[in-house]
Amino acid sequence: MREAGITKPTEIQCVGVPAVLSGTSVVLGSHTGSGKTLAYLLPLVQLLRHDEATLGMSMKPRRPRAVVLCPTRELTEQVFRVAKSISHHARFRSTMVSGGTRLKPQEDSLNMPVDMVVGTPGRILDHIKEGNIVYGDIKYLVLDEADTMFDQGFGEDIRKFLAPLKNRASKPGDQGFQTILVSATMTKGVQKLIDEEFEGIEHLRTSTFQKRIATARHDFIKLSGSENKLEALLQVLEPSLAKGNKVMVFCNTLNSSRAVDHFLTENHISTVNYHGEVPAEERVENLNKFRNEEGDCPTLVCTDLAARGLDLEVDHVIMFDFPKNSIDYLHRTGRTARMGAKGKVTSLVAKKDVGLATRIEDAMKKNESLESLTTSNVRRDSANSQNPSTKGRTSARSARSSDAPRVASQKGNKRGVTLSRRSPKVAVKDTTSTRKRSSTKSQPSSSRKHSPSKNPPKARPAEARKAKPVRAGSSKGGEKAGKSSRARPEGGKGDALNKVGSKLSVVGFRGRSTGKSAQAS
Repeated sequence: MREAGITKPTEIQCVGVPAVLSGTSVVLGSHTGSGKTLAYLLPLVQLLRHDEATLGMSMKPRRPRAVVLCPTRELTEQVFRVAKSISHHARFRSTMVSGGTRLKPQEDSLNMPVDMVVGTPGRILDHIKEGNIVYGDIKYLVLDEADTMFDQGFGEDIRKFLAPLKNRASKPGDQGFQTILVSATMTKGVQKLIDEEFEGIEHLRTSTFQKRIATARHDFIKLSGSENKLEALLQVLEPSLAKGNKVMVFCNTLNSSRAVDHFLTENHISTVNYHGEVPAEERVENLNKFRNEEGDCPTLVCTDLAARGLDLEVDHVIMFDFPKNSIDYLHRTGRTARMGAKGKVTSLVAKKDVGLATRIEDAMKKNESLESLTTSNVRRDSANSQNPSTKGRTSARSARSSDAPRVASQKGNKRGVTLSRRSPKVAVKDTTSTRKRSSTKSQPSSSRKHSPSKNPPKARPAEARKAKPVRAGSSKGGEKAGKSSRARPEGGKGDALNKVGSKLSVVGFRGRSTGKSAQAS
């Protein structure tokens, strides 16, 4: 731990390490980037060494004593790297098995003495079927990102793996096994499944579980619908790249991800992709390019496949498409501000997303849990509030909510629209009025409405396409620090400002701040 620069345990480590050491089967719940991997690996290694000293247990080929199941190959590799770093001192042997690679090298590794296997459920079941993994000595089982496992269809594989363990544990004199589940979020449905599958398991949650990241600034930019969303993205992205930041841009669909990647490439911004149609090996390669300290590809364009489990140093998360639920919002924001570092989250909020964004922002201001907010139930609640049977109960609340935008308009020259009904200090500025005035002067009416879905970005001149991209953030000096160092084709930046109308205005808040500090941010 000293070599890793870790001198003080995080909250989840203070809670989780003693619980795992005591032999209790637990669910460890804490926000992403809070140190959950060490919270279970450190005590597991200690237990393995204790078993060796007291029970005479030792490493054997194909007979691991601990198994860690992960939903993706990338998370498997991350956990394996942490296990390897611990093994240099603790002297235990771990191996990794996951999909997307050949079975034979993994089989050879399992045929050597091994203490711990880290892998994906499907590939571990393959090795069990081939006889490369034997259940007999398994005493510790970890399900990392447990909610993802059950949410994304791994439930059947997990039950197949558990069945022989439960059968063995039911026999007289068997040592049984300890289960550790780890998660950053937990819906009520998944919690019910876990309680049914792991009877009597104890839930341990930190104070930050399913709440906003305390050290991240959250900005919401309300788009009226007439502006070019891709150009709005460019305005948000360029200042960040000019500072040398690493940025993740989240999209809801493959098509949206492709459109963003195409647009940014045309604007000479180097990107890498991470979504379901990128082969597993290429995804790993893209992550390595993104992690590269030289910053050759500082922008990662991705879907929610990259929202869970990845341990990346990201300065800025941009939500090009606003997520459909608060759980995805939490996972996306968890890619930045990890382990107490500072970060920034910017959301482009389309008209259809305002309801959910308002509820999320309001809950974060109150430091409340975000577990059950979705687009559909926010709309349903809104519809119910208009129901005559509930009119009496909701009239006062409706009056308050209708007053908020009006007050903001008076203070902001009829331009301010408050996203939060209860927090007028945290506002999203609607640039519609400014846009209309500026666009009337600077461009014909036909160019004022531009939708990226109907009118894809025009191809740049041949000379511009051939120009070698220049890394953002590589320039030095006071004047250049605030600008992108890329050479832009003629009309590029000016057109962007004209299409969006004027510089996007946004007021955000830093998660842990209230009062004066919130205003300052």
